[in-house]
Amino acid sequence: MQRKFIFSVDEYYHIYNRGVEQRIIFIDNADRYRFLKLMYLCNSHHPVNLVEISKGESFRHERGELLVDIGAYVLMDNHFHLLIKEREAGGISKFMSKVCTGYSMYFNKRHKHSGVLFQGVFQATHMDTDPLLEYIYSYIHLNPVKMIEPEWKEEGIKNSDEAVNFLDGYIFSSHLDYKNDQLRELSPILNKEAFPEYFGTKTEFMDILNTWLRFQESDDEDLKRTPL
Repeated sequence: MQRKFIFSVDEYYHIYNRGVEQRIIFIDNADRYRFLKLMYLCNSHHPVNLVEISKGESFRHERGELLVDIGAYVLMDNHFHLLIKEREAGGISKFMSKVCTGYSMYFNKRHKHSGVLFQGVFQATHMDTDPLLEYIYSYIHLNPVKMIEPEWKEEGIKNSDEAVNFLDGYIFSSHLDYKNDQLRELSPILNKEAFPEYFGTKTEFMDILNTWLRFQESDDEDLKRTPL
């Protein structure tokens, strides 16, 4: 399928893809860690070293010049979301090809699966306005709420405190990298300095997140362009 636009250097994009026929693509935490290690190691002009993937220090491996900047991410059972900045021409396409190809090979071998894993070429939305870019942080980080309240976007949140507590315990997203001051093992995946500083403090981050958690509808036409 031909993409409708060309990625532009220094522009921001919401990248997402899911399993073919909405199949589960992250069966357990080993799968999730593998995908995150690939996100880190594939963000480089160098070939991926499989030895480094198996080591505990994968997220400290020297990569050289990066292909893209990653500002936010979340892994769900059957799909993923990323916020990416194009650093150089073709950077996003090279990065996504390396990650998805590497993960598909790993998944097929580990789970004795054959055939296509992902639902075609990855999808991309240009975050070309400030409201859209600020909004996508909340959209990405709130995705895991569906695991405990599947209909919260349509019917509203039943227990916002419970939802926030769940997000605080879900490590396969960049939520904790924005909420907490201390670095964690997965923090090197991000390059927050390449993105606008919407959240000067963790309190500001949580204020914005809570706003979207409680109010799912917006009159802003820009926000409606990105489907919830």
